[in-house]
Amino acid sequence: MKKPLLLFAFSALALISCKDDDIQAYEMDMMKGDWKISKKEVISGKDDKTALSTEVPTGCSVSDNLEFRTDYYTSFTTYGGTGTNCQVASKLEGTYTYNSETKDLVVTYKNNSAVSYRIVVLTSSEMRIKQMSGNIDQNGDTIVDAEYITYKR
Repeated sequence: MKKPLLLFAFSALALISCKDDDIQAYEMDMMKGDWKISKKEVISGKDDKTALSTEVPTGCSVSDNLEFRTDYYTSFTTYGGTGTNCQVASKLEGTYTYNSETKDLVVTYKNNSAVSYRIVVLTSSEMRIKQMSGNIDQNGDTIVDAEYITYKR
């Protein structure tokens, strides 16, 4: 009786120790690729639900692109111009870390400070992140509000 129980315990331990790595790899695989901003929202810190403002990209900013790779590389390319004459305005490159348990994403572009986010939604076609650092009170209620950014493929 002890041998099957011992075998079961070791098997369970082996499965548990691989579980986090598998989730991390799966979620990073879903993150990889190119993402376009579909909207930015400032949400009240009081209830974390009420939208204080919403911004939808227009013009050349519709082409702005966020890229993630599974080797922890990330880039953000912005476009500028007028009408249909859109050209790359800037490209930031850097690295990121991701914790699949807490859903914390930390992005550090070259020559910039690290910015912390929390992934709220992650599917193969949508990613919604909450900025966790650098937020301010935007509606005067003395409670810090948060910026949410929704990306689509």
